Amino acid sequence: MVEQVVRLTVSFSVTDAQMSAFKSIASEMTEGTGPEPGTTGYEWFVSADGMQFRLVETYVDAAAVEAHFMGSVVQQMVPKLAAVCAVDGFEFYGDPGPKVSAMAAGFGAQFYKYWMGIGR
Repeated sequence: MVEQVVRLTVSFSVTDAQMSAFKSIASEMTEGTGPEPGTTGYEWFVSADGMQFRLVETYVDAAAVEAHFMGSVVQQMVPKLAAVCAVDGFEFYGDPGPKVSAMAAGFGAQFYKYWMGIGR
């Protein structure tokens, strides 16, 4: 059901001096997340000036989000990424469950409950 799907976006700003490290870590994160059960999307987007990035993640349900947050990508790679960029925004779309909500709230995440729509 579309109501169970959880999406999140994270926005980053990167300086020229940190760009190479940022891209390397982001690639490792993507490779590590790909095989995680319940991950249906893990996509990076870059601004026209090449200095701002947005990560869009999609999971089948809250359990998949929690597994991701407790896994090695978030526990080991996210601190490395945060050391080489600025995190400008963090938003959840759908219910990530109480454990992830508590963790993400500590990072200033905003939460949007599912309201209505169609999904395929």
